[in-house]
Amino acid sequence: EDLPEVDAVIVPYGGGGLITGIATALQHMKPESNVFACEVETAAPLKASLQIGAPTSIEHTRSFVDGIGGKSVFEEMWPLVSELVTDSIVVSLRQVADAIHLLVERNCVVAEGAGGASVASALSRQAGTGKIVCVISGGNIDSDKLAIILKGEIPEP
Repeated sequence: EDLPEVDAVIVPYGGGGLITGIATALQHMKPESNVFACEVETAAPLKASLQIGAPTSIEHTRSFVDGIGGKSVFEEMWPLVSELVTDSIVVSLRQVADAIHLLVERNCVVAEGAGGASVASALSRQAGTGKIVCVISGGNIDSDKLAIILKGEIPEP
């Protein structure tokens, strides 16, 4: 409703509930819009699953981005996710840290890794051009980790 001309929406991918809800609503409002998941390179089971066409498990490495990613895609969510999501954009820890820094510095928004991942994905230009919406979910980043990010470094898990 706030941006009826949206071309793409980027949603952090955890279990699939948030993205399928958003994608379902957007499909009814503007079916030509794309919905992209965003994942971090250390935990991107949706991207791997989309590539092979079935839910799969991956090697998961813990990182400061702990609100998204896991070892696998839930089989119960796969039919909806595979139908509604255009693709998954995978970004690096550096890209996420830089996006969090940008959000704090330029927008006065404190986001956890999941929220930073959506902005990092948009900045990567993999969602195309036009009007792109980033879902910036979660602001419960550990203050010590945020301080490390604001120094230009990548925090340990």
